[in-house]
Amino acid sequence: MPAQNRRLNGSRSPDHRTGYPNQTIIMIDTPKNILAELTGQSIPGKPDPVLELVLDRVRYRSRIRIAWLRKIWTEMNERSGINDGFNYHSEVDGFLQNADTPEAEFEWLSGEVGMQPLIKSLETIEHELAKDKGSRLSHLCNIFGLSKPEQDVLQTCLALAIDPNLARVFAYLQDHKSRTYVTETLVARLFGYGPCLVTGTGSPLKTWGLIEETTTGGGEPPRLECDQFVKNWLLGIDELDGSFAGIARKLAFHEPLSNWPVDQAVAWIKKMTAGVEQKRLRILITGDEGSGRRSFAGLVARRLGLSVLILDGERVSENNWLEIFMRAQRYALLNHCALAWYGAVMLERFWPLNNPDIPVQFVISEADTYLQPSPEFIDYRLEIPVIPLNKRGDLWLKYVPAAANWPKEDLEEIVKHHRINIGQLVAIGQKSPHTAAEAIDSLRAASGRQLDKLAQQMNCPFTWDDLVVPARNRAELEDFTYEAKERAQFWERPEAQRLFPLGKGLIALFTGVPGTGKTMAAQVIAATLHLELFRVDLSTIVSKYVGETSKNMERILSRASRMDIVLLFDEADALFGKRTEVKDAHDRFANTDTNYLLQAIEQYPGVIIMASNKKTNIDTGFMRRLRYMIEFPKPDASQRLQLWKRITGELTSVKTAQLLEKDLIKLSEMMEVTGAQIKLSVLSAIFIAKREGKSIKTGHIVRGLERELMKEGRGLSRQVLEAFKQE
Repeated sequence: MPAQNRRLNGSRSPDHRTGYPNQTIIMIDTPKNILAELTGQSIPGKPDPVLELVLDRVRYRSRIRIAWLRKIWTEMNERSGINDGFNYHSEVDGFLQNADTPEAEFEWLSGEVGMQPLIKSLETIEHELAKDKGSRLSHLCNIFGLSKPEQDVLQTCLALAIDPNLARVFAYLQDHKSRTYVTETLVARLFGYGPCLVTGTGSPLKTWGLIEETTTGGGEPPRLECDQFVKNWLLGIDELDGSFAGIARKLAFHEPLSNWPVDQAVAWIKKMTAGVEQKRLRILITGDEGSGRRSFAGLVARRLGLSVLILDGERVSENNWLEIFMRAQRYALLNHCALAWYGAVMLERFWPLNNPDIPVQFVISEADTYLQPSPEFIDYRLEIPVIPLNKRGDLWLKYVPAAANWPKEDLEEIVKHHRINIGQLVAIGQKSPHTAAEAIDSLRAASGRQLDKLAQQMNCPFTWDDLVVPARNRAELEDFTYEAKERAQFWERPEAQRLFPLGKGLIALFTGVPGTGKTMAAQVIAATLHLELFRVDLSTIVSKYVGETSKNMERILSRASRMDIVLLFDEADALFGKRTEVKDAHDRFANTDTNYLLQAIEQYPGVIIMASNKKTNIDTGFMRRLRYMIEFPKPDASQRLQLWKRITGELTSVKTAQLLEKDLIKLSEMMEVTGAQIKLSVLSAIFIAKREGKSIKTGHIVRGLERELMKEGRGLSRQVLEAFKQE
């Protein structure tokens, strides 16, 4: 049998390497409670007996090896006639004569009668280790399928981690003061594998990072060390891997909501994992932030007898992805838990395959998202359902106990008009709001974070009294607002859902020249509904690249569909312009983008207000999808006077507005301007008067108006100049 295949297996076969002269035994004391010293924790009683056996085994092996080396050194000195101990020349002679061979070592040890007591002790230690089936060490070796040589490498590294004093012993064994660490050659000679032992890059020790291999340079052999997390886990210290800092956390379990499909998910997983063949499953859980996606994953895992580790994929760089993924799998295997990854980046990442692998992993993502298909995984996708209207009231009282003290109509109003999720309820309950208004403020703050940079959250300080529009427009706007309020209950009716499978959203188009009140009307409507208004920034949507506009629109509508907000699209003609005659490929793709946008808008379930200055440019297909189309005309003379008086009085004083009333009447009759132009004219007049150190006069207002008209390439008429020339 070749020397490199020989191993110590605990029997008295010819391959058995034991024996140690009594007079050369090296005694190494074991510190009392050494695990407590290493971990800084107070551990009552003795350390894990299996780890003590590992430590004793490595010590006995070291004694055997040292005995043999000392025998060689002694004989070489005797041949050289040296009596003063170790000599460098005799060492070199020993190397050249190949005195330290596994065969010679085995032959010498086999004939040492005085070694029998120690042989018995070593056999006992290894026999006890062989019987171990319940320790963490045994569990680890079984999970990762470690061979006997790989187990010996791991045990040697672990022994050094437990008892750092072994570093000096290993340097002595390797006859090199700097080699105070484990090498493959050291393990090979300690455990009888021949002159060397090569575990290879495909070994589970390296694939799963159980040991770390460090290149030392200078022709020295690589350093082998036990991974810090693995060492701590074997010592009984249950903590997260250090590389998970800022990335992972353990998941706490929460109660499920009544409409969560927990049973459905558990049944599918059990069905897919019931066969002999191990299948790899990825469970994609989608929904908006706060909908309970993580809690849902935790509930499913608990039903399967697993705990859950949550990992933020967004915080894992592409360079570290493979390492973190491996460590996460390793943690899950050792701690019998499921992994739940979250972050949009997880939908695109490459999932490496390790063997063994955990059968179930969760991916937490936004609504309407999908995993990239992989032939190695079976995917299951489910979406966390929204809380139905008839369940919201009970959940408000459960998670926001203060709501029981609110006026009944306030609670009913917030339940009816705010499609809240469980995460928002919990967050509001922690703030203990005294009134429904405080709760609504919290909801508004949360809404601003969900759309991120996709849309701009707008203040809504205006009321119906601020909106100066014709009576017909006012009635249409009030109808739109009423429908927006009452629509939630209507669309939960089965007959409504049957007759209107699409088109459940409420869409209005406001058209008219700039400054006629389109944006203010949207602000008034949102304030009346107690909803946040978000103006979509077209620069984040419209792209010159084919298909990008559709993708950007999908991102906005997907997130907004899970929120209670009003979306405002300014310059809607830029998005929903008329489709053009197809003359080239670009025209064809542009029309495809428009078609997609029309379908996406039709399927959107929320409230949308579109504003456009150019009604004639809007695609007719979009017009058919509108519930309301309201034309905002320029104000007439009476409306202009109302605006002049109200804005002047509010920005200056009521007395000033009264003093200027006659001239404001003249301006209203003589100049056709919009409400926005009136407001900006008064603003300019205020600062002109301040610069001159005077009270505001009609002349200041006229100068401000002239500044506004110049933006359109217009000027004051001769009549106006004559009428106010004295100003």
